[in-house]
Amino acid sequence: MSYLLAPLCLLTLLLLPLSLGAPISPAEPISQAYSLALYMQKNTSTLLQTYLQYQGSPFSDPGFSAPELQLSSLPPAAVSFKTWHALDDGERLGHAQGAFLALTQHLQLVGDDQRDLNPGSPILLAQLGAARLRAQGLLGNMAAIMTALGLPIPPEEDTLGVVAFGASAFERKCRGYVVTREYGHWTDRAVRDLALLKAKYPG
Repeated sequence: MSYLLAPLCLLTLLLLPLSLGAPISPAEPISQAYSLALYMQKNTSTLLQTYLQYQGSPFSDPGFSAPELQLSSLPPAAVSFKTWHALDDGERLGHAQGAFLALTQHLQLVGDDQRDLNPGSPILLAQLGAARLRAQGLLGNMAAIMTALGLPIPPEEDTLGVVAFGASAFERKCRGYVVTREYGHWTDRAVRDLALLKAKYPG
């Protein structure tokens, strides 16, 4: 009987680590997210300039900038260096997760607005669609990093809330400007966040 139990005990010991699941290293999802964020960063200024070009004056005027314009439904990326540097991993990733969730929803809204305001602008519409897909991809990468670090993933929320469908063309153009601008700012911040995490969790 003992010779029959021995292989069974050995099989149990071999299967135990598989059933418990080996810990996932955060290095790989961090590296993937960092590569995607760098790729996104190369296209953010092009998206903003293309957007402004199609909106007409004053948006298309040389040197146009309106940093005072903000959306209550979209968190701004700007933060002091001291505050940013003091964030722990959970806070850093949580902020980025919330921002890119909001951006995916806002980019969908801006795309819908532009189909109405600029139906003959396939280049702009394609760039907005690509930006939304990349934001969704980075969102998935962030979730994978949080899982690997044992951090809770925030539940998906409706960040837009009630949208004013009667907004004027100018209001919708302003909204799109803020979204495309903050998409660039959050991408820049994500690159810095991920560079910090990449150094902290090398492969």
